[in-house]
Amino acid sequence: MIDIQKEENLNADEFIDLLKRSTLAERRPVSDFQKISAMIKNANIIVTARQDNLLVGVARSISDFVYCTYLSDLAVDEDFQHKGIGKMLIKETKNLSPDAKLILLSAPKAVDYYPKIGFTRHSDSFYINHVSELK
Repeated sequence: MIDIQKEENLNADEFIDLLKRSTLAERRPVSDFQKISAMIKNANIIVTARQDNLLVGVARSISDFVYCTYLSDLAVDEDFQHKGIGKMLIKETKNLSPDAKLILLSAPKAVDYYPKIGFTRHSDSFYINHVSELK
């Protein structure tokens, strides 16, 4: 049985371990403990999936709870994928911020997943990494 819950104090080592067991470690700073710790600390919605206390999934988000919730990380252990855990994490995240639009940037390997579970594709997204990139 998978236990889905909001967690206030996710352990950074546990989060890093999960990122490595998912495909998300390829695009996250898993070798920088301080950065991962700050990512957890500064998120205001963290929903976890656990089986027998083993962390098997995380949805980490930042929300204003009225207009938008940015789902910045959705990670599910590869051994537990294709069992609906990601969808359960998303559903609980949305339940915690029901009035806000849920927004995410898809990992390349998951780009076909989100439309299948009801997300609308949006082609007009932009990002910048450093202020020096502004022209």
